[in-house]
Amino acid sequence: MDDRTRSLWTVNVVALLLVAGLALTGCGSAPALAPAGGALAGSAASAQAPGILRVGILGPFSGPSASTGLEFRGAVTMAFDAVDWKIGDYRIEPVWIDSRSDPELAAKAYEQAVVQNGIQVGILNWHSSVAVACMEVAAKYEIPHIFAYGATEVVNEVFWSDPEKYGYWMNKGWPVPSKLTIGYVQAVEDAVARGAWTPEEKTLAILGENTDWGRSFGQALKEQLEAKGWTTIAEEYFNLDEVEFYALLNELKAKDVALVAATSTSMPSFTALIKQAQEVGLESMFIADGLGWAGDWYKMTGAASNYVLDQIPGWATAEGEAFARAFEARWGATASPSAAGLAYDGANLFLQVAEQALAQYGELSSETIYLWARENLQTGDWSYKGGVVMNEYKYTADTLPDPVVGEGYYLFPVRQYFDGVGKIVYPPEWAEANLQARP
Repeated sequence: MDDRTRSLWTVNVVALLLVAGLALTGCGSAPALAPAGGALAGSAASAQAPGILRVGILGPFSGPSASTGLEFRGAVTMAFDAVDWKIGDYRIEPVWIDSRSDPELAAKAYEQAVVQNGIQVGILNWHSSVAVACMEVAAKYEIPHIFAYGATEVVNEVFWSDPEKYGYWMNKGWPVPSKLTIGYVQAVEDAVARGAWTPEEKTLAILGENTDWGRSFGQALKEQLEAKGWTTIAEEYFNLDEVEFYALLNELKAKDVALVAATSTSMPSFTALIKQAQEVGLESMFIADGLGWAGDWYKMTGAASNYVLDQIPGWATAEGEAFARAFEARWGATASPSAAGLAYDGANLFLQVAEQALAQYGELSSETIYLWARENLQTGDWSYKGGVVMNEYKYTADTLPDPVVGEGYYLFPVRQYFDGVGKIVYPPEWAEANLQARP
């Protein structure tokens, strides 16, 4: 079995184990997904039954990012289990909407979830391109959608083009890339200034998946680094299912590129890139943004991930660490703070919004959830505190649809990996180690 096949095999085995675990859960557990990537509800009826709140959970439950989707399912199941799948007198009925990492298919599945399955509210989502597509559906049917991850600035542009229409995409669970990528710039510039890393020339290669997310990340980091005197000599975007990078990596090696910055939401693709970089002997400083989004990333990369930089949150509290242990014990898989952790916080944020809406309006519906979130969540009058990843998720009129970014709110430190452990190297006040150049 070659390394590429082994990576794909590992992802599939983890997926099968987690699906098996989910299938054994009790009331409210996730049903099997439709082969075509559609939406399945706990009930086949599409009419809104009294005392039932149908919640659409949007995620990549199959396809290249299926491992992330499975973390979503495990985290949401645990959050809803904790309230016995109830909000007041309402029973939560899940509708698992499979995006399959495809914007067109995701929009069709989302519309099916509204029209056929009768969802009244949506939560979560992974891909930026899927967010752009599905926010049109949410606007069309006036379905409030809470804590979608899709980070691209395109979501913000659409949101502000008509806030009355697109305000149903209530808030994002991930800010635009430029608000976070500046951490990489500061980390590498600090390392150069301290003499910890001495590149002969400040040359840069940008690599990323060919999606709204990949292009947004690449453009933001490129502009920020070029403003600091870096020269971009390569910029390449690849398909989510791409696993062959030898020619590209050998070209970068021949050009002696000092810094390579890459991102992908597809673990088979991303881990192939990391391992092949080691195989060809690429000595560049390597940013692999999102490698740690999958809980079992080290099993898929091994020592090839040593010295790689990534911007990944940790567990904010002892409760966060307890959640991670409980997740692994229940599902047999490692919980990533970025996937399972944020999904768990997003699900709990939604639960508190729904509880507040019920208390104020006396009923749960698309309209009451939307009204309460618009008047309280979107204005900053209310925020979700005590998450397992971030201490506080706060939104204001100035940041919408993004969260407030900064210390005490939403912030990712820069980590450098060694033997499967990511040590914080920036910002200095959080640092656990100094950034190191490859020997």
